[in-house]
Amino acid sequence: MAFLYPARVTREGNEYLVTFPDVPEAITTGATRDEALGMASDALVTSMEFYFEDRRSVPLPSPVKRGQVGVELPASVAMKVLLLNELVAAGIRNAELARRMHTTAQEVTRLTDLHHPTKIDTIARALKTLGRSLDLRVA
Repeated sequence: MAFLYPARVTREGNEYLVTFPDVPEAITTGATRDEALGMASDALVTSMEFYFEDRRSVPLPSPVKRGQVGVELPASVAMKVLLLNELVAAGIRNAELARRMHTTAQEVTRLTDLHHPTKIDTIARALKTLGRSLDLRVA
């Protein structure tokens, strides 16, 4: 499962600007088109932090249209995005998920921390606790 976010690359004076229609907080620039696109994934991940801090659902990527480029969200971040969106949709706080998973609130806080490495099995377990399942495929 790839999270491929559509991005627009435009020339702004001496720089190239990359913006994301689905995630307006994600913006980056570069001296060249390649440099700007090289920084686009980092800008996208950084913008996800705002959603996690505010405990808001992260917009999922829309299809890439003509004239746009796709920027892939790292799989580790994409899994945490799916978990956050499920928690927000269900109105469940970290403490409640911890109780349901029979673990500590600190462990669940790590699940929703983009900078903390998390085993995919742990995310799958959290999703299962929420009545969901993680479906992985090779394409």
